Parts: sequence; structure tokens; C-alpha cells
Amino acid sequence: MTGVRAATAEEVADWDMATVERRGGHVLQSLAWAEHRRATGWQPVHLVAPDGAFVLVLTRRWPLLGGGSAYIPRGPIPDVEDAAQMAGRLAAIADHLAASGIDVVASDAEVPAETGYPAAIGAIGFRRIEEIQPSRHRMAIPLGEGADEAALHALVAKSTRARIRAAEAASIVVRRFDARAPGPSESVDRVVDMPIAEARPSLDAFFDLEVATADRRGFALGPKSLFLDWWEAALRAGHLVYLEARAPADGADGPIGGLVLYRHGRRLSTVQSADRLDARGPYPGVLHLLRWRAIQQAIAERCDEMDLGGADVAGARRRPNQGEPMHGLYEHKASFGARWIELSGAHELVLRPRRYAAGRVAARLGRMAGRPS
Repeated sequence: MTGVRAATAEEVADWDMATVERRGGHVLQSLAWAEHRRATGWQPVHLVAPDGAFVLVLTRRWPLLGGGSAYIPRGPIPDVEDAAQMAGRLAAIADHLAASGIDVVASDAEVPAETGYPAAIGAIGFRRIEEIQPSRHRMAIPLGEGADEAALHALVAKSTRARIRAAEAASIVVRRFDARAPGPSESVDRVVDMPIAEARPSLDAFFDLEVATADRRGFALGPKSLFLDWWEAALRAGHLVYLEARAPADGADGPIGGLVLYRHGRRLSTVQSADRLDARGPYPGVLHLLRWRAIQQAIAERCDEMDLGGADVAGARRRPNQGEPMHGLYEHKASFGARWIELSGAHELVLRPRRYAAGRVAARLGRMAGRPS
């Protein structure tokens, strides 16, 4: 007996409050993400750990073999500071999954490495793997109660402040798609709120900008429809904010930049950002302006932190050096006063090595045959 059990219907109804809204929460532990992944062939499992924590697990069975794999996306969430307690929670979940026939468990909770969590889960058999999500580490600006916009603005590098002013002087229009319409005390200056029913075309155009950015930085994106379906679902759930920059007047040529943010864990987190290269000349500072508007919103919402996302080097997973593709992004985020946070990263526990190896082969053959895997 592991002490892990399936969540009740009442607990699932309150799921997002326990996994997204609370400190340490993450959108990828949400009901919306569970349903989005179900549509792509994963089976969501809502579990309650022995210490009462809610944990979303995504499982997928191997073709023909039985058994399968499990992934705990950005979880279990780090809602406690004790690395041993977090590791014990993960161990109990893994034991429960093993009893249900799962052969391998992956987890990539956003836990700072300095807590000792990597060693704690290493002691129960988890080993580091390459990241499942784009970044291992992240860069963030601490906020907290009473965060002062003027004081934070003063910490922004002089050149970045100049770019923000240049973008404002160019009359760039920032449009916001956000299901949680802010109240009067939470307004952000010079942001135009848009109906979320009109978000799809804007997100579609942003994805095209993101593809161009991915090509420049050397990473790949998945199918457009999957991204758009997820962004819309997260937007409707109130977990996502999209900030879009358009040229003055009617902006008929589409967006010149965009920023996708998650709202979770008492923070706003940058998920994707992109801009049009050909707009940088006539409209400098587009992404600088968008990031500053996001920081202003995080302050208005009284967030604990503004998370600017990662800038680490794939494979090496470290700060980028001068001349590497991610170095410019690293410096850009650092110019806002963001600090580098080393996270524990993705880990994997192989429970049944032989069936895991056979399952990977079966899944690869299934993909080659055109079946979901």
C-alpha cells in the first residue's frame, strides 16, 4: 500500500485551486492541460498523495505490449520547502504507478536545485534526463507584497529603458487577451483589452512569428493546431494572458510582436515570445515594451514573481556564453533585473527496464506506422 489514491469527483472539481492557484502551482498540472493532453492520446490520472497533495499524472500504454509510461508535468508542485517531503511524495506516486503496470515515470517539477531535491530523488532511483519542456532553468524578478513599479523600473538597464521609451514614442499598440478582466485597481496603462472570442486569429498570427523565431534559435515547434487549441483552452480557463503588439493606426499588417504568459503559482510566467524582424527598424523595442507591460501586470496582480522564462543551452543546460544563440536572449532578460534560478530539471525512474526498452521500440514503430504514441 502506497497511501496514494484516486481523487474524488469533489476534489477534481477543486483541482486548479490546489495545483495552479497556490504558491508553486503550474498550469501544466491543470484540468485544462489534462483535457488537452487527453485529446492527443494521453490518459490523465488525478491522484492524491499521502500528504494530501494533488498530482496530475499523464499515462500512455505501449502498443500491443501492455505496461506504459507516465509523466508528471511540472509536478508534483513544490508547495512545501522540505526536499525530503517532496521526494517522499514523488516516491509514493511512483510506487502507485508501478503497481498499476507503469514501466517508467518522468517528473520535472520546478524545484530550485539549491534545496537538495536532485540528491533526494536520486536516492530513490530517479536519474536526470534531457528536458521535456523547453528550458531547465529560468530567469525571474522577485516582486512580493508592496512591489514598487518605479523602483523596479530603476533596476532596468538604461539601454532597455530607452527601448521601452522608444516603443512608447512610436505609439505601438499593446492589445491584451485575458479572460480575467482586471478591475480598476489592476489596470495596466496603455493596454487595450480585447474579447477572448477574437483571440484565435491573433494567436494564429503569433504562432507564425514564433516559427520564424524558432528557426533563428535552432529549435522546433509542434503542429500549429495543437498550440492554438491549448492556448485557447488555457485562455478560457484564465490560465493564459496574451499580449500583442501592433503598429499604430489599425495595425492591418498583423502583429509585430507577441508574448504568451501563464498565470499560475502567484506569478506570471513567460511561455513564448516573438517579434517581426522587419519591424525592428521602424518600431524598436517591441519585446522590451511587451515584457515591461507584463511586469506591470504582475505588479498590479500582486504576484510574488515575474518569471521571464528560460535561456539555457539545450543539451548543456547552463547559462549561455557569448556567441551562443541563446546569449542575446539571456542578456535581454537580465537587462530587466531578472536573476538566474538553477532548477532541478527533468528526472526519470525506470521501473521495468526490459519492458521499457521494448515499449520504446513499439511506440517508435507505431509512430512510423502513423498511429498515436
